[in-house]
Amino acid sequence: VFMLLAVLNFATHFLALRETSLAPYRRDPEAIAALSLILGSCVGIAFFLWWNDVYPVFWTALRHATFNVVSIATSSGFSSVDYAQWPIFAPIWMMFLACIAASSGSSGGGIKMMRTLVLFKQSGREFRKLLHPAIVDPMKIAGQLVPNNIVFAVLGFIYLYFMTTASLTFLLLISGMDFISAFSAVLACLNNFGPGLGVVGPSSNFQVLTGFQTWVCTFGMLVGRLEIFTVLILFSPNFWRR
Repeated sequence: VFMLLAVLNFATHFLALRETSLAPYRRDPEAIAALSLILGSCVGIAFFLWWNDVYPVFWTALRHATFNVVSIATSSGFSSVDYAQWPIFAPIWMMFLACIAASSGSSGGGIKMMRTLVLFKQSGREFRKLLHPAIVDPMKIAGQLVPNNIVFAVLGFIYLYFMTTASLTFLLLISGMDFISAFSAVLACLNNFGPGLGVVGPSSNFQVLTGFQTWVCTFGMLVGRLEIFTVLILFSPNFWRR
């Protein structure tokens, strides 16, 4: 429960406490989307594990799936079982959640749900423009108009996020790490969710990495926690001239 609370915007918590009401959560599209996605994934992965005979009892599957899905999606980094031994779909989906499920202004990492909502709405808007080239289709989230400069900034951030993921993964592959371990280690560091898969899975840790691999992952953690634009500004000569 507390992991789920931590993945929501703290400003929404403040409003809920001030109003002594749950209405702020219902008005927050990020909170609705994040909770729906995470809780739906818990049930879906539990059913998937039960269907594949990982756990013969559904309620056991639901207990382990709920704890581990919520933990990874909220960047908490805990695990109750070695989920790397689950069928590969489950841990990959959990890492995908860690990339998008956290709300802005929360303790979670990743792209954040608000940017995901903007990307989703922009994709729909582009599709409608293909059908109706002359359409005037402003983007709104929770009744608020989203300016185009914000949309472009979000798209730029997501592009840099995926390029950073690819670049760091290639660096780990060059150093001799296998793809699953390298890719999951980069996602774990960028999204700050703890264990990955392979040699950095829940039953192991990052101690097995070489010095070069450790520096790559350290850089990934800094970029993930400070966010990409902040790090780029710090490395910009114009910033230091000012």
